[in-house]
Amino acid sequence: MTDLHVRKMRFAFADYDVPFLWNERNPAFSSMANAVSFLAIGFEKMIVQLITELMPRITDPAVAEEADAFMRQEGQHSTAHRQHVKGLIRRYPGLQTTLDEVIGAFDKLTAQTSPEYRLAYTADLEATFTPVFKLMLDNDSSLFRPGDDRVASLFIWHFVEEVEHRSSALVIFDSVVGSDLYRMRQAPSVFKHVLDVIKIACEGFNEHVPLEDRKIDALSMFARHRRAQRVRKLLPWLDHTDHGPMPRAFDDLPLGQQLVALSGVVRSQMPRHNPEHEKLPALAGEWFDRYDEGYDVTYWYTAGTREAN
Repeated sequence: MTDLHVRKMRFAFADYDVPFLWNERNPAFSSMANAVSFLAIGFEKMIVQLITELMPRITDPAVAEEADAFMRQEGQHSTAHRQHVKGLIRRYPGLQTTLDEVIGAFDKLTAQTSPEYRLAYTADLEATFTPVFKLMLDNDSSLFRPGDDRVASLFIWHFVEEVEHRSSALVIFDSVVGSDLYRMRQAPSVFKHVLDVIKIACEGFNEHVPLEDRKIDALSMFARHRRAQRVRKLLPWLDHTDHGPMPRAFDDLPLGQQLVALSGVVRSQMPRHNPEHEKLPALAGEWFDRYDEGYDVTYWYTAGTREAN
């Protein structure tokens, strides 16, 4: 039987004004996480369609059960992120166009590529999540705790469940396709597409969210953009729009931890990679324990205070 659990979460984003700058101490991380919300909606819609399409080809009952639980977890993530993004669109209506473009990029991928390619896409990207999200969750005191608790709690829930199903996409890929060489060959185009979609979201933030609300150039997460903007400032005759300061989301995190995460991302694309052997964030275990005990994980940092009041 699969070890995955499908948890339905509601973060009440419709009940309050959802801030774009949800962690005022780290505007770059706020923007990057918001871009993840946009990406998640399109990506996880693609996953649900893909697994539905592949189910008749999955003959191993254990893999079929894993695929079903994986698909249903991702469906819950997509629903929650839609509510988060809907809250942002209420405040910045132009972001509806951005969301449509992001979803359209994944709809195009579904229409124009084979299920084998989309499964490789899913397996490649999902394999990177454990080292990347471990870096984030290990530094929750600066990345999540200072922010809006409901937005922070959304991302913490999503990231710990990505850790929980860290092997699912590769298990399904190995059952249906079973070629590490094929998966590795697709990786360059996969990550180009991911970055292109993130860029769509960030360009939309620059266009539709005033600088006074986002505080930074949302494209600052792209090193090429940072370099180009610096060159344009030195050459004033070039066309140049200043969208704000260009910090990086992880500027304040220990360099050693960043390098460990980077090495984990590289390792995740190698042949015979097994995510079960990855080091896990301590926060994930704490989250699962609290959830099982009935703690209100939709207010990860403040539920105890709320209950006391």
